[in-house]
Amino acid sequence: MRMRQGQSAELLRRLLRAKDHMDAASHEAWPVERLAKVSGVSPAHFAHSFKAAFGVPPHRYLLTRRLERARSLLRDTDAPIIEIAFQAGWNSLGTFGRVFRDVYGRSPSDMRACVQAMPDRPGPTPACFVNAALRPGLTIAVSEKRRQDPAPIKKTQQMEVS
Repeated sequence: MRMRQGQSAELLRRLLRAKDHMDAASHEAWPVERLAKVSGVSPAHFAHSFKAAFGVPPHRYLLTRRLERARSLLRDTDAPIIEIAFQAGWNSLGTFGRVFRDVYGRSPSDMRACVQAMPDRPGPTPACFVNAALRPGLTIAVSEKRRQDPAPIKKTQQMEVS
């Protein structure tokens, strides 16, 4: 969290409250108006202050949390992909698949097959450790990422599957 000049400690506590709500229930809809209400500030002020404090807009932060949850469920459960999409907060299987592929470079079913095919898969690891290590770096919007030339998959990206 970055404290910019002009941001009070009280505002940062309010922003953290909204962030905590998103973390606790990332599967729920969190429009800026709802987050602003949790924080006790106007929607415009909330959106600007959240990005200034955390480096990403609220929607992208929520998207990151949903992707982490989906990836964890793909790795640790045998639940159907449509169920995972709904549990992670998507309303559409198509949107889930497209966003997942845009961010990770492979479909959810490909990701699951790759992880399950690993001969010496590690035992269950606390999700907080895995999520922190494999957090997608969404520094640009997913739609912008899709328009860029596809980069070759690096060895580190291949190892992230574990």
